Amino acid sequence: MARYVIVPDRSTVWIDAKSSLHPIHSEVRGLLGFVDVEVDGSGALDLSKTPSGHLELAVDQLSSGNPLYDREMKRRIESRRYPTIVGDLSEMSADGEAGSYVVRGDVTFKGVTQVCQDTMTIAAKEDLLVLEGAHTFDVRDFGMEPPRIMMLKVHPEVDVRVEITARREG
Repeated sequence: MARYVIVPDRSTVWIDAKSSLHPIHSEVRGLLGFVDVEVDGSGALDLSKTPSGHLELAVDQLSSGNPLYDREMKRRIESRRYPTIVGDLSEMSADGEAGSYVVRGDVTFKGVTQVCQDTMTIAAKEDLLVLEGAHTFDVRDFGMEPPRIMMLKVHPEVDVRVEITARREG
């Protein structure tokens, strides 16, 4: 099994939320972690060996570009107490389309862990893996009430999209 280490400056997380006034968008680099997976000669994943992975995103890196929103968001997240969002891959299966996989794992946010499952595309290119996927989270599932700032009410559903580049170790 090969270890692929996430390349922080080539990996991006996009977070999109809706509010009563306008959309709220955040784009973050700096994702840390790894994916342990076996890639066969054709570039497909060999799922006979169970893949695993771990990723972390520092909450302090989240920014909407509006200091007022960011301060309130970090206060509600309790960023000093819970400084990272963590994901741990536990299962992966092919979904029938080349390069497309159903991934399942634990996401820990604000000290609460939820099991999440969705589809990702994964491409192996020389010594790189490129993983892309998206999932919609309800922040209330993690014990967080959506922020209200004056007349602005943030909706609880948040769309998260990732594009992760990982380089084979060694």
